[in-house]
Amino acid sequence: MYNISDFVRLYKNMRGMARLRDVCRCSYAFVGIGGHSTDNLYPVLDYLHVPLKYVCCRSETKARLITDKFRDVTGTVSLDDILNDDAVKGVFVAATPAAHYDIAMKVLSAGKALFIEKPPCMSSAELGMLAGKAASCGSPVVVTGMQKRYAPVTKILSGRLRHEGRVSYNMKYLTGLYPEGDALAELFIHPLDYVCFLFGRAVVKGAARVAMAGGGETVMLVLEHERATGMLELSTAYTWGCPAEGLTVNTKHGVYKAEQMERLEYMPKHGALFGVPFEKVMRRNPVSVCLFGRNNFVPTMVNNQIFTQGYYDEIKAFVDAVEGRRNRCCSSFGDMAGTYALIDAVRRSL
Repeated sequence: MYNISDFVRLYKNMRGMARLRDVCRCSYAFVGIGGHSTDNLYPVLDYLHVPLKYVCCRSETKARLITDKFRDVTGTVSLDDILNDDAVKGVFVAATPAAHYDIAMKVLSAGKALFIEKPPCMSSAELGMLAGKAASCGSPVVVTGMQKRYAPVTKILSGRLRHEGRVSYNMKYLTGLYPEGDALAELFIHPLDYVCFLFGRAVVKGAARVAMAGGGETVMLVLEHERATGMLELSTAYTWGCPAEGLTVNTKHGVYKAEQMERLEYMPKHGALFGVPFEKVMRRNPVSVCLFGRNNFVPTMVNNQIFTQGYYDEIKAFVDAVEGRRNRCCSSFGDMAGTYALIDAVRRSL
């Protein structure tokens, strides 16, 4: 006779066996070893036991240190070492953004699967050339590093919005100064891509730029989608000490609020009678339902920010695709077309 403890042991055993069977058979390489890579991407590769054969960087000194630090990994300053090795099936690229386009072209020309961090390029024209190169090389697996598409909050929110009619939204993406690059293509690509992913292609109905003393800037946008209208505040004039990212979506039946990919809440509306809101007739306490919130009590992978921000699932999707397993890739070059069309339109509007 089975009891509850037997079922618990059976479940845990099945879960453990599934993890052990999830083995990577192919070899991979990584181009880049900057702060973002070591903080957010390499930990996921290590957790998934993705076998890296090479790590490519620009410094001979770093290359020697890589060989010393990583077991069974060769540090190199030559991208050709990777591209000419038939054993390497997939290449991760997280280098200087300005170099991404040229590196991606070379990786695709070699017929290897490509995971490339944002931004893969700087314009729609370049994105089209990357897509064309991928097609001419037999369409190898391509995943761009738009991790928010893979976040748990996104999965829940996109699923619920499919059943809503027309909606309105407002989004804030507020950081400190960004002197090291192109804020629109390298920072603001995140919120612009996010609203395109949730609501579809967008038309810029209004745009304004506010330049701040010290070099920061704020961009205010009004966007029109097929089934949504939204307002965005994108800024590098706040502070990195307390950056903020939030999305509020107003639907017929209720309001969704997402904060930093860490929490998603839903507040249902109480409706109206002959245009008179019930809330003004009968006192009702507002009810907020938590649809997702990161659990800080148990330090497992699903309760880690690397998971809730989407890094884990985007890399897992890429590796699964390369390994020939079922996957949920949703950020190919084709998937990014609407985002880059919007980036180009914002540049023209400003």
